[in-house]
Amino acid sequence: MRKIILLTVSCVFIFMCSGAFAHPPTDIKVEYSLKTRILTAIITHPAADPVKHHIGKVDISLNGEEIIEHKISKQDTNTTQFAAYMIPDAKVGDTIGVEAYCNISGKLKKDIKVSQ
Repeated sequence: MRKIILLTVSCVFIFMCSGAFAHPPTDIKVEYSLKTRILTAIITHPAADPVKHHIGKVDISLNGEEIIEHKISKQDTNTTQFAAYMIPDAKVGDTIGVEAYCNISGKLKKDIKVSQ
């Protein structure tokens, strides 16, 4: 019985510590060019090892409807992930959302309005 309790406490401790260094992205800079129809996003997410701890997914929405799901296996640098997408259907007044997910824990979303 004592071994089971010790094992349970150890597992809980390890599980809690594994996410201790995980965090959501800290910022997303988003731009959309109506002329080129290209959306660019620079996602700030500091990580010591961008292979193990990185931006794992980026979702793009147009007027609240998901149109792109981009899975990522490792981050570009220790601090940022760059992403670019062609969005041919966006028009002035539409809302484009960029939601970035840490592969361990947390997410951040930024919305922009398409303008001239």
